[in-house]
Amino acid sequence: MADEVLFDVSERVATITLNRPDKMNTINSALGSQLIESLVEVRNNDEIRSAVITGAGDRAFCAGADLTQGDGPAASAGPAGHFPTNAGDRFDEFDAKKPLIAAINGHALGGGFEIALVCDLRIGAENARARLGLPEITLGFFPLAGGPMRLPRAIPQAYANEMLYLGRRLSMEEALQWGVISRLVPQDQLLPTAQDMAAQVAGYAPIAVRAMKELINTQGDMTLAQANRFGGSLRWIVGQTADSKEGPRAFAEGRQPEFKGE
Repeated sequence: MADEVLFDVSERVATITLNRPDKMNTINSALGSQLIESLVEVRNNDEIRSAVITGAGDRAFCAGADLTQGDGPAASAGPAGHFPTNAGDRFDEFDAKKPLIAAINGHALGGGFEIALVCDLRIGAENARARLGLPEITLGFFPLAGGPMRLPRAIPQAYANEMLYLGRRLSMEEALQWGVISRLVPQDQLLPTAQDMAAQVAGYAPIAVRAMKELINTQGDMTLAQANRFGGSLRWIVGQTADSKEGPRAFAEGRQPEFKGE
């Protein structure tokens, strides 16, 4: 079977490339399975501290489910958001535990947009033809892999509702204005920029980074008081690590810290 997803690791950063450029990197069962398996490797491999997800070519990040085949997520009779893997992981509930950066090089539609929404940081390429959105409602169903839940947590509810109810597709410029992405860079600088961001995060204390991700992703289900207490507990745990001592020590000594994840 061809590699529907390419996986590369360099300097503690994994780069995951959705690799069906002739099909606009649409999701079939093989791509979905290989994507989850790649994310499991990111989660379980202590040598990896962050990851970038992008699409092959310059037309699409991922244009959603491959509706021309009967094995895509839209055709599955299984649970929503379930990409079949040996481990049985559900994409809509998957947590890589480490920061993910979406380098959106082109169209990100349907399930492809939901892949981007799973990521902690999203940046886009200056691509005039690219559109981002969740058009499923125009096809007679609705997003399968967490879009209606994640999108209103990422951008204001009014904007999210317009995308969900109307199936509105955003240009890259609109995505930047609405807060879907945080940066817009030239196409040829997209992947290097995302990898530089991932490398920056990978250089920080990994336990502190994981705790930060846990707090960011969990606090939406809490009251402010509960989130403050949870954050305080995580901060105490991080404060017991050797890395939390190494940072201030390195600063005082005028050198770069060497964080070991301890």
